[in-house]
Amino acid sequence: MTAIKTLVLLGLVGAMGACTAVGPDKSRDRGWGSKDLSQLKAGIWIDPEGCDHWIIDDGVEGYLSARLDDYGKPICSGAGPAATAVGPFKSGSDIPDPTPGY
Repeated sequence: MTAIKTLVLLGLVGAMGACTAVGPDKSRDRGWGSKDLSQLKAGIWIDPEGCDHWIIDDGVEGYLSARLDDYGKPICSGAGPAATAVGPFKSGSDIPDPTPGY
């Protein structure tokens, strides 16, 4: 009975060890025409509440991150109207947006 408990305990420890594995590097674009994200230009998307989010569109994938001040609070700068995007967030992409077929 002790051997079974030991095996179960070792199995649980092994399973919990897998939970601490590091995920993929999110600082690199891994899609078509991949580049380091620092080579792409960010714009600002203003959410419906008027707060800013960094936005990058490389033509295939998009990236979004809230703009936060040094204390972790949202920045609501008034850079544009709510629910719009401003800035060069499509710069650095070699892939154009698809043209609607209608």
